Amino acid sequence: MARETGVAASSILARIDVPASAFAERPSFIHTVREGIAGKVVRQAVDVFGQRDLFVRLVGVSPGNLHRVYRRKTLSSAQSEALLDTLRLFSKASEALGGLEMAREWLNTPLPALHGERPFALCDTFDGRRLVADVIAKIEYGEFP
Repeated sequence: MARETGVAASSILARIDVPASAFAERPSFIHTVREGIAGKVVRQAVDVFGQRDLFVRLVGVSPGNLHRVYRRKTLSSAQSEALLDTLRLFSKASEALGGLEMAREWLNTPLPALHGERPFALCDTFDGRRLVADVIAKIEYGEFP
């Protein structure tokens, strides 16, 4: 599903219909956000990660209206950016932790480094995603919170 653009897509991103380069290159990320992500990407993300409530919060709709988001041709820039940033974070977690299943488990575990919060629970805000990204970076560098 991921559109190849010269950058190898991770196994997670291969299931999501966005350019693989958007996860690796800032100019491509910005371009993809400005173009807008298709609503079907939200459905793909829910299918891959579960966490329907998180994606409801990311796109700012009620749980009963999420199905309408799936049919949108494009999401707003703010919705696209939040979704793409979250997917990029999930991809980094998968790479740092050795795969999708390990990442799902880690993202759903309360962590002392996050004051007892689950990483998934923090991903609905920009600062929350930055906190989670900081912990992933520490894992990549050998610090294991």
